[in-house]
Amino acid sequence: MSQDWASAPAIQAPAVTVRTPVPRSLWQSMHDADVDAMPSQAPQWLECLTATGRYRDASRLYEMPDGRLAILPLVRRTLFSGPAPALHSVPSSWGYGGLVAPEGVDETLVAAVMEDLSKLPSLRIHIRPNPLHAPRWAAASAGRQHVTIVPRKAHVLDLDGGFDRVWKERFKSSVRTDVRRAEKLGVRVETDTTGRLVPVFYDLLLRSFDRWAAQQHEPPWLARLRGRRRDPIEKFHTITERMGERCQISVAWFEDQPAAAIIVLRGGANAHDTRGAMNKALAARGKVNSFLHKTAIEAACRDGCRHYHMGESGASATLAHFKSSFGAQSHVYAEYLIERMPLYRADRAVRNVVKSVIGFRDV
Repeated sequence: MSQDWASAPAIQAPAVTVRTPVPRSLWQSMHDADVDAMPSQAPQWLECLTATGRYRDASRLYEMPDGRLAILPLVRRTLFSGPAPALHSVPSSWGYGGLVAPEGVDETLVAAVMEDLSKLPSLRIHIRPNPLHAPRWAAASAGRQHVTIVPRKAHVLDLDGGFDRVWKERFKSSVRTDVRRAEKLGVRVETDTTGRLVPVFYDLLLRSFDRWAAQQHEPPWLARLRGRRRDPIEKFHTITERMGERCQISVAWFEDQPAAAIIVLRGGANAHDTRGAMNKALAARGKVNSFLHKTAIEAACRDGCRHYHMGESGASATLAHFKSSFGAQSHVYAEYLIERMPLYRADRAVRNVVKSVIGFRDV
């Protein structure tokens, strides 16, 4: 993490015209035209957020001096009236925000957006951009006052050339071997877009909370409390209802039991593996995870997607190795916090004290 409170920005921001909120029809047409647009930047995703009752639309439409348009998906909490104390693009555990820009994201555009946001009366503005845009956000944020940079790492698989090429040239031989092994063992993948598999996925997710608790030396009750608060089952019902065919839940069945499941969001030219859960012992025996992701990647290729985003990898070498075995490339990027006071630093200090007390280990 780095924080700069005094230096001048490296890139000067041009004056822009701002409109809020963004008309849905325009938003949809711009999202459809942007080859990098993520499913979590679509207007339907913002509707998922507002449907929870916790967030209100604060999206902003930018027009550059040369006529280029860009959209920043943005929400505020519904608890507060008047100036929002915090704005999010998008909230934690809700995927990627950042800019939708059919003509591309460059440093000047990002600088203009950050300049606009820095003038808003909010105490904190949180932005988690598309990892593929990381260099432009890094350049535009350099030297800006009151900006906290939180390093992140994600893995993204390039689908150029279609599935045959991905299978032969990007999947490691170990993945291909695991897929063939799973097929011989009778692993079956079921995919649904109606929400019917939400309870199956959620049961596996609750099991995963317990496993993560053991790995992190966290009391199981606390892990489940945090997990349910972050990801209540109602959230996934809302997502499947609002996103429709853009949200695919796939479950791998082995020995007539659900062994692993993933939620893959689809939108524009990109697929995003946004959540995963498993029965670890059963999944390992059946080699189901390789088969599950192979099935999702093959479907994304068939439907013309350009990238398969495999999500956050954090500092986990095991998770990074698993994703790279499919040919996914590591992308170091950052979240950005524009703060009037150093709230992030204070929050991290409190969290570190709590982790120390309970012996929590980040894995």
